[in-house]
Amino acid sequence: MLDTIVRFFQEGGPFMYPIAIVLALGLAITLERFFYLSAVRRRNRVAFERGILPLLRKRDYQRAMKAATNSDSAIASIMGAGIGRLLSNSRREDIEYAMEEGLMEVLPRLEKRTQYLATLANIATLLGLLGTIIGLIAAFTAVAAADPSQKATLLSESISVP
Repeated sequence: MLDTIVRFFQEGGPFMYPIAIVLALGLAITLERFFYLSAVRRRNRVAFERGILPLLRKRDYQRAMKAATNSDSAIASIMGAGIGRLLSNSRREDIEYAMEEGLMEVLPRLEKRTQYLATLANIATLLGLLGTIIGLIAAFTAVAAADPSQKATLLSESISVP
């Protein structure tokens, strides 16, 4: 299998190198986000299940607010915004807006660098298309100057050559 991948890469032409760089960048971003989001998920689970949720079930909102304030997890900041409004006897809509506002503060940290993945995918696709077009131009250039009896053979060989 590795031989097939190496042969495919070697026969792909010069545009395979920039595509490989784009692949490496995309994998680096993906792995970084995976590890970061896994860590955030663990922190959120611990902060919410062991800290805030039991206090909310007991209706101890003061201590729940203190637990949310002392935690550095994303869910704690969102819940802290809602509990803060709850303690000030706000309406349900105000509590929801406060929690949405807290979410808007947390979301950019969670979505950091993910927009680059779509851009890198488009770049890789366009580099592959550019390589294909250059290969086709070379194929038709070779066929234009060839003997009529060899045109079909040259055309089929030239399309697959980098």
